[in-house]
Amino acid sequence: MHRSLTGVIILLSTLAFTSGVVPAAESPTTGAMKGGIRYQIPPWFKDSFLDIPEDLAEAEASGRHVLLFLHLDECPYCAQMLRESFTESDFVDQIQAHFDCIAINVRGDREVALDAETAVSEKQLAELLKVSATPTLLFLDANSNPVLRINGYRSPRAMKTALDYVQNTAYRTSTLSEYAAALDRPPVYELRDDPLFLEVTDLSTLTERPVAVLFEDGDCDECDPFHDRQLKDPEIRATLAGFDLVQLDALSDQPIVDVNGNQTTPRAWAKSLALDYRPGLVLFDQGREIIRVDGMLNIFHLHQVLLFVADGEYQNYPSYRDYSRARRQALLEAGAVIDYAR
Repeated sequence: MHRSLTGVIILLSTLAFTSGVVPAAESPTTGAMKGGIRYQIPPWFKDSFLDIPEDLAEAEASGRHVLLFLHLDECPYCAQMLRESFTESDFVDQIQAHFDCIAINVRGDREVALDAETAVSEKQLAELLKVSATPTLLFLDANSNPVLRINGYRSPRAMKTALDYVQNTAYRTSTLSEYAAALDRPPVYELRDDPLFLEVTDLSTLTERPVAVLFEDGDCDECDPFHDRQLKDPEIRATLAGFDLVQLDALSDQPIVDVNGNQTTPRAWAKSLALDYRPGLVLFDQGREIIRVDGMLNIFHLHQVLLFVADGEYQNYPSYRDYSRARRQALLEAGAVIDYAR
């Protein structure tokens, strides 16, 4: 018997780590927004009536998983991921053979049936799931259990790993990062130094400023571009200068002390944080995680996440989404041009 999707909404929500890339709906006053990219959902995505229990039953009957692709019109990250992994990649056939892909517009009004008694609109579902990064991909098993959640863009290499992980039901015995680490493939990245990185193994001593922990590893094909673009941006560097920034190899078993004084290792800490994305950036203040970046962000969005913590704005807004909307509207009213693709 299939579990109701309503019964796992809370669990799905707890997996929603905010990177905040859903644009606001407000109309600009004098400024402008640019950088959006128009795209089309691949025609082979399932033409679903958005009756999720029915979709799960059909997927189970054919030995497939359901993949909910939550997207936003003109989202540049959605456009890039759909083009690279769902259109041009050499594993498109794999996706079509093993996954029922269902597109859900996070601003849409179509009705989504969660069970026999519960139906919500697409945008209400996005709110329930705390979707604040697009695309968000939810992989569900036959019982509507979420077996993997991906927040934001992934490279084709990372997406292929995630697909294999779910298709092979490796989620029953390991995390995605453990699965990736066990693959027999050569490293694609060697950790790079930066003057902003502190040489420290006891992070509990960092109490004067917010702490930013950057998790990387040798399997990270997005780490070099992150260093070459985001970490070289003057605004990003200036804002990061207000943090104690620590770089960790997420596959290392070197003893360290985390921000709360616990003896651990980078590998164990990343696992306890359920952080599967590299480069993953986790921002703390006074020993408390405030927000994390667990998907690729362009410079505008990354800078905004950093400001949320650096300026202490997390104390003034109930959520990052509220802060993001308010700041974006203030920029537009001041005549700024916001470039989401920057």
